[in-house]
Order: sequence, then C-alpha cells, then structure tokens
Amino acid sequence: MSGRMRAADTVAAVGEAAATNAQKGIDQTVATLKDGMAQAAAGFEKTQAKVKEGWEKAMRTAEEYVQFGQGNYEAFLQSGQIWAAGVQDLSRQVAASAQSSVEESVATFRAVAAARSVREAIELQSSYVRSAVEKTVADSSRIADASVKLFEQALAPLTARMALAVEKFAKPAV
Repeated sequence: MSGRMRAADTVAAVGEAAATNAQKGIDQTVATLKDGMAQAAAGFEKTQAKVKEGWEKAMRTAEEYVQFGQGNYEAFLQSGQIWAAGVQDLSRQVAASAQSSVEESVATFRAVAAARSVREAIELQSSYVRSAVEKTVADSSRIADASVKLFEQALAPLTARMALAVEKFAKPAV
C-alpha cells in the first residue's frame, strides 16, 4: 500500500471516528435535553398540583367564611325577631296594666264621689292607694323579670354564634 492510500484510509478512519463521536455527542445532547424536558414537565405537573391544592384549600376556606358569615347574619335576624316579639309582649303587658290602673282609678273616683261620708271616702281612697302601690310593685317586678328573660332569649343566638366562633377559630388551622 502506498502512503497516499494509508493517509486516505487514515483520514477516512478519522472522519468516521469524528462522525461517530459527533453522532454520539448529538445523541447524548438529545437524550440530556429529553431528560431535562421530562424533569421540567414533572416539576411543572408537581407545581401545578400544589397550586391546584392550594387554590382548592383557599376556596374551601372562603366558603367556610361565607357560611359562617351567613350563620352570623341568621343569628342576628333571629335575635332581632326574638327581641321585637318580646318588646311587643312587654308593651302589651304594660298597656294592660295601665288600662287596669285607669279603670281602677275611675272606679275608685266614682266610689269616692258616691261616698256617704268623709270617713268612707278616705277609706276608699286609702284602699285604692294601697292596692295601686301593691299592683305597681308586682307589675314592676313581673316586667323586670320578663325583661331579663327577654334579654337572655334575644342574646342566646348571638351567644351560640360566639361560642361556635371561639371553637372554630381558636384552634390552629390544619
């Protein structure tokens, strides 16, 4: 073999080796790129799953707050309804007591006007005053007790909501 053929064979062999090495480098680069893209896609999917989980948790929390707020609103309405009904009842009781007092006063006035003696008029007047004071004390006590009971009943829905709020929001979030 001549020197030129050996040189040509050497050049061809070197060219083949270079081409093979270049192909291996390209294949390795492509494999590395594919692996990197797969890792990036997996990371993106993982991040996307965490974002979705966070969003769902935020939505559940928002829904809980809305529901809790709705419950508070309903408790205020219920409390107001109890208060209004109770005040109407107390007003009726006071009006009935006042009407009874007026009727008793008119009856006593007529009896005093029809009295045959001053002594009888004084006895009627004294009896009326004693009765009016006793009735006033009894009515005041009854209305005060009813007012306290009404206040407790009207606060019950709000107290229940406060207890729920303490129970719900005092413990750490999970």
